[in-house]
Amino acid sequence: MHRDFALFDAYVPTILLAFALGCISTWVLDRVLALTGIYRLVWHPSLFRASVLVCVCGILGLLIY
Repeated sequence: MHRDFALFDAYVPTILLAFALGCISTWVLDRVLALTGIYRLVWHPSLFRASVLVCVCGILGLLIY
């Protein structure tokens, strides 16, 4: 399995693609959590958002590698 892909004749690590997908999926998950009112139960919403991003990107990275 290749760990890099060519993007405009430049090799880009696959983890960058995982980070981009993680950002998009975290944004969607953030909207869903905001609409359901989960953030009222969270002590620090910004820290919770950052930790969800780290968890989602970590899971995607583990799935790729």
